[in-house]
Amino acid sequence: MSYGYTGKILEIDLTAGTHNVLKMGEDFYRKYLGGPGIATYFALKNITPHTEPLSPDNVLIFATGILTGSFGPAVPRYTVCAKSPLTDTIGKSEAGGFWGPELKKAGYDAIIVRGKAKDPVYVNIADGAVKIKSAAAVWGKDTLETQNALEQAEGEGTRVLQIGPGGENQVLMANIVNELGHFNGRNGLGAVMGSKNLKAIVVKGSENVPCYDKEFPKDLSRWVAKNLKDHALAYGLYWNGTPGGITTMNANGSLPTKNWQESVFDRAEEIGAQSLEKILIKRKGCFSCPVRCKRVVESKDSEMPINPALGGPEYETLVCLGSNLGIGDIKLVSKANELCNRYTLDTMSLGMTISFAMECYEKGFLTKEDTGGIELTFGNEDILLDLIRMTAFKEGFGKDLALGSYRLAQQLGKETENFLLQVKKQELPAHDPRVKAGLALQYAISSHGADHWFAQHDTLYTEKGSSGMQSIAQLGVAEPVPADELSAQKAKLIYYTHLMTIMYDCLGVCIFGYASRSIVSLEKLAQLVEAVTGWNISMWEMLKAGERASVMMRSFNGREGFTSSDDVLPPRVYDGITNGPRRGEKLNEAVFTQAREVYYQMAGLNEQGLPTISKLAELEIDWLAE
Repeated sequence: MSYGYTGKILEIDLTAGTHNVLKMGEDFYRKYLGGPGIATYFALKNITPHTEPLSPDNVLIFATGILTGSFGPAVPRYTVCAKSPLTDTIGKSEAGGFWGPELKKAGYDAIIVRGKAKDPVYVNIADGAVKIKSAAAVWGKDTLETQNALEQAEGEGTRVLQIGPGGENQVLMANIVNELGHFNGRNGLGAVMGSKNLKAIVVKGSENVPCYDKEFPKDLSRWVAKNLKDHALAYGLYWNGTPGGITTMNANGSLPTKNWQESVFDRAEEIGAQSLEKILIKRKGCFSCPVRCKRVVESKDSEMPINPALGGPEYETLVCLGSNLGIGDIKLVSKANELCNRYTLDTMSLGMTISFAMECYEKGFLTKEDTGGIELTFGNEDILLDLIRMTAFKEGFGKDLALGSYRLAQQLGKETENFLLQVKKQELPAHDPRVKAGLALQYAISSHGADHWFAQHDTLYTEKGSSGMQSIAQLGVAEPVPADELSAQKAKLIYYTHLMTIMYDCLGVCIFGYASRSIVSLEKLAQLVEAVTGWNISMWEMLKAGERASVMMRSFNGREGFTSSDDVLPPRVYDGITNGPRRGEKLNEAVFTQAREVYYQMAGLNEQGLPTISKLAELEIDWLAE
């Protein structure tokens, strides 16, 4: 009997309207684990090089982790992969919630979606049975309307993964949502769903994920719940959620403001965790997670009503739709978040694209004629909600915003590229690599564009004896490194914690439940994997599975023509910070380039940033060299 996985991969051909099941054995799961390991494997096997991302030839893969849906703590995660229409690289995005565990309970570890339906459809999966049904009644509806309609159609307990109008209209920053508040947020994978006329995948299962030892995962979950308050970082996530970072970053002089032209926002407290408390009605968690970092907000203000069914804003949203646009109204930013959730738009890419356009407008590269009469200035609170709606439906200037900042710059001219904040055409998250220098490597080297959880963050490892340093001792990292240092030791730290972080993705666990950001140690994680699977597995083996996924992603990009010339940073991060306590601090480009080369050598990548033949052989994926 298999434990931790079902052994079944569902293949759906939307063009033919058929499906079949692939059966995979223990060796496959032990080698690739799940999440991006499984998803990238099938992407490489099924997506022809240079496929147009929004064509029927692209393949969309949903893959759970080996621990997803088990009895352990914080095990809700699954990965979505395809060729990204935003970056043209491998697309990879994780989400929590309840859909991934339910997919396993319904009998499948992963889904591979091919082709394009003639008319809008949704897929219903119930205890192994698969039906492709018409989505005519919900196509064009927002996510809340669709959730309610599909729950009514398919019955209580159904878990709904879907796209809203942003995905249907193939906006390049469209994302995918499950249960209204859990997003595969980046890389525009919602646009891929829309290009396939696939509105939703609804799942319902009655079988628990088989575990070799049921008691240890349950005991570990109880231990986490009992001891959460004693772990400062984990309990901080429960109490403040990610919005707790707003005032911290602002005080540290690293809060992106007005398209990163500034780093301190004079209205930061108005969009921080304490202000959010005024409209917070509850804290919410994902499947089997006691951390409960999600915020749910509500406003009954007739002028700015906010529906709690759509959740609440995270740190990234509060920055990208708040300080980075010069906006300091917590209700407005929360309403903007609600609209993005209704339409399935990535708040990071959308906010950064709007801020780029605002800078272009203020510096004369866009005019009122270009924007359709919109006064596109920083701090203009009257235009934000209209811009979100226009982007989702590709109306007026929203059609330009729907391209993302990189393609918009191509339209406006080369001079505007200095205002861009993107890597591989994906907009930067709201963390400044001039202050946390390891993020420079994370953003540049990530295979799927700028990603702030490619590895762990610098600030966790700056003090000897800290909880962060203790959490990675068994990785062989003994000495702390200053946050703003970009040295060989920092390259090692980013490389090692990248392997740890992508291992988490392959396992299906959340970074907010595990080291270094939270309470569960690597030692306990290894015990959990052994208890769930019955395997005598080491941390080394699991880290190598994570590395295997990472190298496969680099290989996918290599065959698409990506090289080290694409592992670069936007010009602005080499400029000095203009205000606040960090005024004048900047990255040195030569130092960054040297650190990148050191990282390549540690990771078994050649001068072009591509895996060496020996690295492929070591990881037993040398079929990629053929």
